[in-house]
Amino acid sequence: MARFYTALLYLLTPLVVGRLLFRSWQIPGYRQRLGERFGLFPPLAAKETLWVHAVSVGEVQAAAPLLRALTKRYPHLPLLVTTTTPTGAQQLQNIFGDQVLHRYAPYDLPGAVKRFLQRTRPRLLVLVETELWPNLICTCHQAGIPVVLANARLSARSAQGYSRLMALTQMTLNCLSALAVQTPADGQRLLALGAPPERLTVTGNIKFDLTMAPSLAEEGASLRRQLGTHRPVWIAASTHSGEEELILAAHAHLRQVLPNALLILVPRHPERFSRVAVLCRRSGFALVSWSDHHPCQADTAVYLGDTMGRLPMFYAAADLAFVGGSLVPTGGHNLLEPAALGLPTLQGPHHFNFAEVTRLLEEAGVLQEVANSEELAAKVAYWLQDANLRHAMGERARAVINANRGALARLLTILQQLIPEE
Repeated sequence: MARFYTALLYLLTPLVVGRLLFRSWQIPGYRQRLGERFGLFPPLAAKETLWVHAVSVGEVQAAAPLLRALTKRYPHLPLLVTTTTPTGAQQLQNIFGDQVLHRYAPYDLPGAVKRFLQRTRPRLLVLVETELWPNLICTCHQAGIPVVLANARLSARSAQGYSRLMALTQMTLNCLSALAVQTPADGQRLLALGAPPERLTVTGNIKFDLTMAPSLAEEGASLRRQLGTHRPVWIAASTHSGEEELILAAHAHLRQVLPNALLILVPRHPERFSRVAVLCRRSGFALVSWSDHHPCQADTAVYLGDTMGRLPMFYAAADLAFVGGSLVPTGGHNLLEPAALGLPTLQGPHHFNFAEVTRLLEEAGVLQEVANSEELAAKVAYWLQDANLRHAMGERARAVINANRGALARLLTILQQLIPEE
């Protein structure tokens, strides 16, 4: 099975590269540093590194507390972070600047992986969330490099997909040194796929250990002054294609009740910024974009957050939040940032990637589900008109965050046992 998998990857590589080049028409970063994806780059100056792999924006954001802790605990070991997407690389740059090294992750081809290891010499590899790449994981195992699956989550849908390649999945899981999973349900699914029970620990979700920059409150207040302090403001964050139309329809309904309401709209992918701007104008809304660097006027109905890495600031400027990727079957996005900022939060019915976080926030009464634009408009209107309710919900949201902290410390304990002493 492993040989068949590898042969298939080699056959598909030209198509993968072709898709990468096609996407580069919208995001030039996809065609830059292409050699890194095959392990072709000058060897790093460092003798050894700690390697953390975070696929894209969401994983980089999730890994941020871990990366900060590793740089503090192991200052003598350069921290290498790989991503798959240039947007993930940009997010890493926005958060850490030159504090960490960055390369694009190698394709899961034996030659590419071996060249990458030769050039980076990692002591340890941490895979954030559920990245099961058989050649990468097993090659590291054979080279004596511990591999940890950190903050792992596995939905029932994903588990079903992995079960179709049971032998390959079981072989890969057995090459892992440790599995740190978010919930018991995630652990049970991985055990059913063949993960060694003695290497699996339920650590919780490190996203609860997020810390907000001290300057965030002032940045949010400054933006709110530009948006308008005496008008209701809600945010629709991390939205996807097919979702903005529903959100804008909801906003049109909302403005019949609250004519001066403002929507901060933040699409998930930067290549869609211009298309979403056109959609807003075609829908009849007066639009101001972040990139315009203009304050909103009285008639401005939509503020487009066409930038990367500033989502927390946009949340901090809003009265309540809708988190996207949930009105379309994407699986939802991170609900914890708005909760940490004390925002009542809405999402659609498609949130299978964040089932446990959804349960915790719903039980606390700070998160509600909406099925369509009419329900979204009604709920946003209700919450925007009750500041006392929003404040009470915000305090409960912060309490949920604080009650579930600690996963990072548990994960660091596991990693410390696997990092050889000097």
